[in-house]
Amino acid sequence: MLTIVAAVPILLCVFLMTVCGWPAKRAMPLSWLLTAIAARALWKMDLLHIASRTVCGFLSASEILMIIFGAILLMNVLRMSGAMASIDRMFSHITRDARLQCVLIGFVFAGFIEGAAGFGTPAALAAPILISLGFPPLAAATVCLIYNSWPVEPGPVGVPLLTASATVRDAVIAGGGDPDTFTRVLTKWVVIPHCIGGILIIFIGVMVLCRVFGRNHSFRDAFGALPFCLFAGFTTGSLYLLMGLFAGPDLTSMVAFIGALPILIFAIRRGWFVPKKVWTFDGCEEWGDSSWGKSSVAEMVVDRKMNTVRAWMPYIMIGILLVLTRVDVFRIKKLLNSDPLILHVSSILGVQGVNWDFKVLYNPGIFPFIPVALAASLLFGMKKDETLRALKGTVRQISGAAIALLFGVAMVNLYRYTGMGTGDSMLYTLAHAMAALFSHAYFIAAPLIGVLGAFMSGSNTVSNTLFASIQYETATILGISQVLIVALQCMGGAIGNMICVHNIVAVCATTGTNGAEGRLIRTNIIPCLIYAFTVALIVGIFIKMGIRPMPELLA
Repeated sequence: MLTIVAAVPILLCVFLMTVCGWPAKRAMPLSWLLTAIAARALWKMDLLHIASRTVCGFLSASEILMIIFGAILLMNVLRMSGAMASIDRMFSHITRDARLQCVLIGFVFAGFIEGAAGFGTPAALAAPILISLGFPPLAAATVCLIYNSWPVEPGPVGVPLLTASATVRDAVIAGGGDPDTFTRVLTKWVVIPHCIGGILIIFIGVMVLCRVFGRNHSFRDAFGALPFCLFAGFTTGSLYLLMGLFAGPDLTSMVAFIGALPILIFAIRRGWFVPKKVWTFDGCEEWGDSSWGKSSVAEMVVDRKMNTVRAWMPYIMIGILLVLTRVDVFRIKKLLNSDPLILHVSSILGVQGVNWDFKVLYNPGIFPFIPVALAASLLFGMKKDETLRALKGTVRQISGAAIALLFGVAMVNLYRYTGMGTGDSMLYTLAHAMAALFSHAYFIAAPLIGVLGAFMSGSNTVSNTLFASIQYETATILGISQVLIVALQCMGGAIGNMICVHNIVAVCATTGTNGAEGRLIRTNIIPCLIYAFTVALIVGIFIKMGIRPMPELLA
């Protein structure tokens, strides 16, 4: 009974957005209301706690909104200054084939951003570039979300994986294991199956692009790009495996994807693995679906014939600042995370233990996106009224996402904390039900639980925080390698990014396709499930082969 009730708000949200076509800004408040009613009626959560957790959710959502604001502002400055036109020309000169552009920008470039920053910024940054190259806004949003899966693990400076490891640290010690060894072994068994599934997802993204948005609506159009997709997967995967197996999780995603970009550009310029027939979106205004979007993001770009290196300076600045502030060796990360630079809001609405800590300068929207965007307006000689127009346009674009994000994060808070002091929360109830349903085929359920956590929270890190410990304990009970099951949790959380409501709302706000959230979920759910079942199958084979990383934990 409790499981069914706990599932209703989620199922209703999905139904309203995918079947009824409701925008997230309408569906999410209603789902939050049902969650609050269930929390009060069945989980006995008092009204003050419901209100405090909701306010805490609103505050947490403001962090995401700042990231979206910074990403959109940067795009608007680049567009209005003429820098984006120069970047577009560079990618156009590399190749006019939209399939290859999709891989270069939506997968590799966005993968680097994910490895450096995360927080849903890759799709928000890469999708507008694809739009400027002629992609329909909805097509750009779709493929960027599909590709925002592989690089999410180990993810931005390894945070999602390190979070999972930290969550089960006490259990590892209690089982006689060493936490540092567990982290190294976990990294290994994440990168191997995740890489195999990731290579597959590159081509699946191109297939979706051609089938859903192509002139012929045919999968056949994708096969011309198959050799390049395989080469991109092999190149990125080689770097990814080397970093993951020998350097640890911290820089795996960032180095693998930025290292692959110049190699792939060189290959295209040499004509290696390039399709003989160019495939583009030329003329899509005539044969495309009007629901694909005609947002302000896709409107005419100012072209001032800017030097390409100069146009790329904001991205170069962001890349440098992200590395400096996310890698421990530079000691800036510790400074930005120090107490004087954290905004503390304690005992929200007078409820003890309900707190919000905002690491102001560690938020990529506040730093470096917004400062770099404003600096770029000066660097590019934008007039004051042009900068003001960019700011006003950004506020207008983000307004549609704000309601969905506020109530979405608030609902997650209620799901997480309904069981405080009275038993399992609504979220744990759902996870337990999935575990019981799959029993000894739990390796199939494990990544789906990770997907569920990411779908609800919009974050692989939060998904790992919620479920890594329960995945570890369930594996122990079932006698399955805890390392492999926690690895599936990590991978599932990464894969769930392509359908999570928060990322979808963010990319719709960035591309100006608000209201298309349901369609994005319907389109991306199939690639999501394919990826999840692929890694589950690979790990299932490992389990059947008797592979047991850190067997002492099962002694």
